[in-house]
Amino acid sequence: MSAALEIVGVRRRYGATAALDGVDLAIEPGTVLALLGPNGAGKSTLVRLCAGLERPNEGTVRVLGEDPRRSLAARRRVGVAPQEIGIYPQLTVAQNLRAFGEAAGLRRRDARTRAEELLEPFALSALADRTAGRLSGGEQRRLHTAAALVHRPSVILLDEPTAGADPATREGILDAVLDLAADGAAVLYTTHYLPEVERLDARVAILEQGRVIVTGTVAGLIAAHGDAALVLRFTDGPVPVAASAFDGAAIQDNGTVTVRASEPAEALRALLNALGPDSSRLADVAIVQPSLEAAYLALTGRAATDSGVPDLVEVPA
Repeated sequence: MSAALEIVGVRRRYGATAALDGVDLAIEPGTVLALLGPNGAGKSTLVRLCAGLERPNEGTVRVLGEDPRRSLAARRRVGVAPQEIGIYPQLTVAQNLRAFGEAAGLRRRDARTRAEELLEPFALSALADRTAGRLSGGEQRRLHTAAALVHRPSVILLDEPTAGADPATREGILDAVLDLAADGAAVLYTTHYLPEVERLDARVAILEQGRVIVTGTVAGLIAAHGDAALVLRFTDGPVPVAASAFDGAAIQDNGTVTVRASEPAEALRALLNALGPDSSRLADVAIVQPSLEAAYLALTGRAATDSGVPDLVEVPA
């Protein structure tokens, strides 16, 4: 099956800064690719390039075989919800959805029908007649994401679509994405929330400093890299030598050390004994069980969440 979205050798620079440095990715119809990486890795830049909003300095982007910068037909087959919210504040929620549908080429009746279909999964039914400018930030993001899907695009680009969403709304958004993929859409989905990736049964690509460092299925990444791990955060100065000397230890600049461990409880006891007086500098500890989070930690040395340390458990000094 040929790729609906194909990215080959893409580089994008802003002055002397390389946002993307030779990215190769392909997404087939009916599949979801979750793009993971820290802020500044180049995820949003890649979304803009795929939407035809920017041009790569090198390489090619093809949507259904065409350059989205040059083909209006290709751009109309794309649904994009970037991080920056873009809606019509003076229109109601329902009017926004209809307007986006018509702008993408739907007939008025079809746009109205499709707008009504999207209200419930995005928890917008009670807000249908409210002007978008009076919505909260989370409500605007839900509308923004729904508007990207109103014309049932063949290629969907979603950049952190559930940021700030409550659990029920998150489930509705994920269900809508799964429905579109089941209908044959190719989805590029960026997130910091790894349970979403597993819920979507997505393939994974991890982007670091503008380069894809690994791709694979969730199960494959967990099998190869998902050992349990300890994440320890220290205060007052550098990570103690006793912690950094453990096999497989990865150290971050913020005083955090990650240690892969098949038996995390035993490893924690050994670490505490080795630390001696330095154990008083241990602020918190997380035990990450075999999971996509553990694989991400092993591959990057950091957690996928913005906080940097997931599921913290305080350890008394």
